[in-house]
Amino acid sequence: MRKKLFLMLLLFVSWQCLAEKSLSFGIVPQQSASKLAKLWTPIIEKLNEQSGLNIHFTTAPNIPTFEKRLTVGEYDIAYMNPYHYVVFNTSTGYQAIAKERDKQIKGIIVVPKNSEISRLTDLQNTVLAFPAPAAFAATILTQADLAAQQVSFTPDYVSSHDSVYRSVAKGIYPAGGGVLRTFNNLAPQIREQLRILWTTDGYTPHAIAVHPRITVEDTLKLQRALLNMDQDAAGKQLLESININGFENGVDADWDDIRDLQLKLFSKD
Repeated sequence: MRKKLFLMLLLFVSWQCLAEKSLSFGIVPQQSASKLAKLWTPIIEKLNEQSGLNIHFTTAPNIPTFEKRLTVGEYDIAYMNPYHYVVFNTSTGYQAIAKERDKQIKGIIVVPKNSEISRLTDLQNTVLAFPAPAAFAATILTQADLAAQQVSFTPDYVSSHDSVYRSVAKGIYPAGGGVLRTFNNLAPQIREQLRILWTTDGYTPHAIAVHPRITVEDTLKLQRALLNMDQDAAGKQLLESININGFENGVDADWDDIRDLQLKLFSKD
């Protein structure tokens, strides 16, 4: 009896250790949670296989909620836009370990395919769709270019990139902001209804960053797995599903181009 209790206790302690070791990987909700889970869960399973870690997928219902969770350090690992990174590197201590290889992030403005709109100034005094106020390329960069051309508009924030694309395709808005990666990831029947009107300048792309509580050992395991993801056919195919060619090492200074913009979109409260 005593031996049985000891074994049960040992199993319980082992299970708790495994549970505590599980790491959450928060993906910025540029698309619906169900779509992100379908795309990213196999990638995370591949990372687990290569790293020996126990990582699980998570996201948020919308970008503002994702930002609140980054504020309190809810995610152990996070895939976040470049502006999020410079903010939460300072406030929460997230540290970049990887970014998309040979890539700059650019915002796009899309319009219905058959729209007569041919230049940004045609959007004067309209209501335009954007994912969220701090969506870096889809909102910040596109709005900056509109302002540079003295286009007056009213922004409407619709939670995700996919919501922007669908609402523009339906004619609810004359135009909206997104990024090329999520645009290319659209279902063909929606993408074929849209046309890219404008593309912004490029900046350092999204960061994969870890919270300070993650050990150096686990960080290095994860980083190696990310950098090696495209070295076999299966991993390469998984990355292609999210329109990423591969990952490369990311260091904090890579995002100095974002810091140079001196953006201040988050309250200090």
